[in-house]
Amino acid sequence: MTIEQEDRLYTFLEERIEPFHVADVVEAIYKTDSTGAYRLDEEVHTFLEKRRLAFPLANRYYQTRRGYFEHARFVIRPTRLEIQNGILIPGHRCLPFENPILFPHEFQFLWKGEVVPKTTTEGSPEDFYSFYNLYGEEYAPQYIARDNPDNEVSFNAHPYEEPGEVSITTLDLRSFYRETAFVPGYGFIVEVTDWKAGVFTLQEVLREGEVSEPSREWARLLEQGFFTSFEMIGPAASTEEQLAFAFWFGGRRLLDLPAMSVETFMYEYTERIDTVPYGMETRFWYAGKEIPDMSHWTEDGAPPDKTELEEILYTYGLPVSEYVVQSYVRDALYQQDNDLAAILGRIVPAPIKMNGEDELILAQYVMEVYEAFSRTYSIFLDKDMGPVRHSAAELHTAVVALMSQLSSHGVDQFWLPQHTLVILSQLQVHCARILEDLDHDDPHEASDLETIDIALEGMIETYEDIKHRVQEALDGYRRSRLSVVRSESPDALQPQWRALQLVISGTSIWRRMLVYEASTLHELHQIIMAVLGWSGQKLHGFIINGELYDAEGNSSDRDERLLTLGEIVKKGITEFTYNYDYTAEWEIRISILHALEAGEAPQQVCCVAGEGAAPPEHIGGALRFRRFLAALDKENTAEQAEARQELGESFNPQLCDLSTCNNRLLSLSLTGS
Repeated sequence: MTIEQEDRLYTFLEERIEPFHVADVVEAIYKTDSTGAYRLDEEVHTFLEKRRLAFPLANRYYQTRRGYFEHARFVIRPTRLEIQNGILIPGHRCLPFENPILFPHEFQFLWKGEVVPKTTTEGSPEDFYSFYNLYGEEYAPQYIARDNPDNEVSFNAHPYEEPGEVSITTLDLRSFYRETAFVPGYGFIVEVTDWKAGVFTLQEVLREGEVSEPSREWARLLEQGFFTSFEMIGPAASTEEQLAFAFWFGGRRLLDLPAMSVETFMYEYTERIDTVPYGMETRFWYAGKEIPDMSHWTEDGAPPDKTELEEILYTYGLPVSEYVVQSYVRDALYQQDNDLAAILGRIVPAPIKMNGEDELILAQYVMEVYEAFSRTYSIFLDKDMGPVRHSAAELHTAVVALMSQLSSHGVDQFWLPQHTLVILSQLQVHCARILEDLDHDDPHEASDLETIDIALEGMIETYEDIKHRVQEALDGYRRSRLSVVRSESPDALQPQWRALQLVISGTSIWRRMLVYEASTLHELHQIIMAVLGWSGQKLHGFIINGELYDAEGNSSDRDERLLTLGEIVKKGITEFTYNYDYTAEWEIRISILHALEAGEAPQQVCCVAGEGAAPPEHIGGALRFRRFLAALDKENTAEQAEARQELGESFNPQLCDLSTCNNRLLSLSLTGS
């Protein structure tokens, strides 16, 4: 689709209330632009599916967000501090019922037909972050910065330091609180009056009380909606998108029976859904689980309706639009570089190798664009945008090169830092969007360029960090694959030791072990307890191909003392899980890595690598552990005191003490003999 056609599509989706067919969108676009009419139907359908711009129905029918959420009702529960000050911070309170192109400070609220006046509230950024965290904790500073120009200047003044004070837009609800005799613990029901314009109406007050049966049913439906969205769309593109689809899959009863605020549901009610890291960002996911590194869930910046050139680049692992290529050409003009080979080398860096025909198509396109742009290009007009674009282009080239390097090496992902490919994919997409944004002649506002430049600095830091960690992992991987050539008999060279990786689901804690293949599952249970420093007094079990193996079963073929690691390997199984303390639901993912040659075998079962301190077993699972870790950063609070009591005064989340791990393992006397 052309840019104009995309704009018409988005306009259609903002205005449409009733369910629609793809043909309805095509007809609306035809009225203003019939370019590419022969394939417009498929392009629109691809856009809707790939970008998840509307909720899917059957037979190419869809429901717009406006049509689904307009006149829906939901709950907001103000904090004690907000009530005391007579204000409400809109923040993320209207998720997922809001128009995502609007910012919270742009929303308008009505009470008894009158517009609720707005005011401002001052404080440190930390005072306000919790009101924006449903957008993703990493985006809370950006939402606060975008609230007003002064905040943006304050955040940009010292990129590595937060402002001492900011001002955010709040609602003046003194009259509302007074008239309704509002007290802490109450909530109020809000109706979406105009989704497109961001207008909401305050309705009745929700009194404090026990969680009712209808509220439990509402929460059950929302949990089920989340679980369905996890299975259908994975971690999605954002937490906002996850919430929207959770309410869609949960059904209309969630809109008609407002029971509790989304904040209350997420942070106080549900024990089955949690906020977890996903690359550089956060998402909602199953509590106690981590989002797997699934390639089909990684970011994809390529346009759904790819041109011939975009399709070619995509096949080489470059999901970019032609606008990104054009931005590289502008960067070449800024650098006064007319070397075609150098330009192509930045767009498609080594180790990517294009075939002759595809490279010729790209070269012809670049030459045509270079010639067209050079007629009007002014290095004087580009003096502000040029350096920023150049930084984005260099980072994009470096990220693509590293991604290609990992793909060409065929490295087992278990050797890489958690979510390496996700992080690189997110960096690539963000860089590509910056390049698209800077693909024009009209200068950006200085404040916008400064914001982009600061964002790029953070992205470059992230890239350098992940590159360093990847290089360490690659070095370890290469060393682990070295073969020792000896003259022993073939039988003597059969691998008897394996590298295993243990990951505590829902955390970033992992350990890499060298274990004898003849070890039974019961011995593996002892090894896990020793490595984590747990007692082993709780019930436990191994889940292998959907079957439970433990020490409690009556059936001998499910006895963990009879099944060895080597037998699991022979079945072609590369991953299984270990569950410990069924009330806390600790889950550990065990990945079987490579075999060790005879010359590489250690004398004793040992732990060779890891990250993060193991949680105490008594704290109730990964969800509570994560909440305690977050509380450690809340200085002089009751939450911090409780976290220190539960975790221990000397608990250091970053400490991975391999020496202590191996001393415990030594006491098991597991030599492989």
